[in-house]
Amino acid sequence: MAIVSLVVELKDKPGQLAKVIEPVSKYKGNIISIVHRREEISEGKVPVEISIEIDEKNVKKLLENIKSKGITIKRFNESRLTSTTSVVLIGHIIHTDLSSTIDAVDKTGFAEVVEMHISMPCLNKPSTAMVTISAIGDEELKKAMENLKAVCKKKGIIMIEPLEPE
Repeated sequence: MAIVSLVVELKDKPGQLAKVIEPVSKYKGNIISIVHRREEISEGKVPVEISIEIDEKNVKKLLENIKSKGITIKRFNESRLTSTTSVVLIGHIIHTDLSSTIDAVDKTGFAEVVEMHISMPCLNKPSTAMVTISAIGDEELKKAMENLKAVCKKKGIIMIEPLEPE
């Protein structure tokens, strides 16, 4: 499954959103969110951002169907990273080469560090970081976490993982 985000321009009148929702249903997509940007109305058209979870093989057909209804797609973005988790790191994160810690995930080609928040209370004291990792699937996310865990172990950084649901 892919997560697709698109911004369409809809006429500011009733029934326009249904023209986009119908093809999503037809191609077995699941709408995650819809955001009307009414403050950005231009020439009687409203930009609407829609996030959809859909089988990769149906994305092209969905976009073609929407366009065939005369709807302008202003922006399209397919997210290949669909599995995400966050971990807490404790230790000398910066002093042990932060880039090589991040590279343990990013160099896999199937996962990325997508967000990081670091707290460094004192120069020679351990710091903490909340790290969010996204991958193309659950198995790839597990592999990326194993890579990160191995690097943290070598560097003496404690990695606190999320609890797994039962």
